Amino acid sequence: MHPAYSVILFTTFSGAGYGLLIMLALFAIIGGVPPDRWFGFFSFTLAFVMIAFGLIASTYHLGHPERALLALSQWKSSWLSREAILAIATFVPGLLFAFGWVVMGNVQGGWRVMAGMTFLLSFMTIFCTAMVYASLRPIRAWFNPHTVRVYIAYALWTGSLWLNLLTHLFDLHTPWIGVTFVIAGLLAFFFKRKYWIYIDRHPDWVTPETATGLGDLGKVRLLDAPNTQENYVQQEMGFKIARKHAEKLRRWAFTYSFLVPWCIAAFTVDSDPWLKIPGAIIAVIVMMGGVMIERWLFFAEAKHTTMLYYGAENS
Repeated sequence: MHPAYSVILFTTFSGAGYGLLIMLALFAIIGGVPPDRWFGFFSFTLAFVMIAFGLIASTYHLGHPERALLALSQWKSSWLSREAILAIATFVPGLLFAFGWVVMGNVQGGWRVMAGMTFLLSFMTIFCTAMVYASLRPIRAWFNPHTVRVYIAYALWTGSLWLNLLTHLFDLHTPWIGVTFVIAGLLAFFFKRKYWIYIDRHPDWVTPETATGLGDLGKVRLLDAPNTQENYVQQEMGFKIARKHAEKLRRWAFTYSFLVPWCIAAFTVDSDPWLKIPGAIIAVIVMMGGVMIERWLFFAEAKHTTMLYYGAENS
């Protein structure tokens, strides 16, 4: 698949924004972070800005962005529609939760209920985003349970690392936050590794022989090209990346989305402020860059069965 930068920005920043909301809600429910007003103001502002930026970026991939609202009407059959509805719905309890934290300085009682709803709707939104891709049967690299696990794990990982930075900046860090990002990072690495192993072991989802049902007669090959010049389907669905480049980008994705930020954040978490704050900042910057590489590769490695019609040997 052709990696669209608008969708890469959307999945990276919105995932991090919802992940941060999940972490804020989780620590509000368990009382893990005191409801400091300025900390809450900057944390919620950052989360909502990342979510809004991602949602706006996603509309640039639409052929007719002015028709984006029509997606809301297809919630019975479309994961994209469900995602859009939940993304908007999350703002209601999210803003009320933020109001209780920032203005009222309280996350108890009804405000805790809003925190719980924010947690649930944010999680459901990430799930629907993942299902937009995981429900596409013609794309073997996406049509598997690992896709949903990777999206959820990366949202928790990015959100926890942002929370780690913010609590350092406001001197509100607790040991549980360090434990949270350590575990979330390991989960992100574990599920992404399982995903790569899976798509490597299942490279031939459909072949020309199975697609035509002529496998008993021998190898099926394209006799004549269906067109004389590349069309839109080939541009969008026929993007190819060399194996050696994919392996290099996987190493980069592993190094910069997980290994480097995880090590920097973990080894500076209990250091003096002059070390742990710069460490947390560097960890977040490297991590966000690494996640964008991982997202680019997620699209680049996906092969669509449509390309069998244009001469591909497998899909």
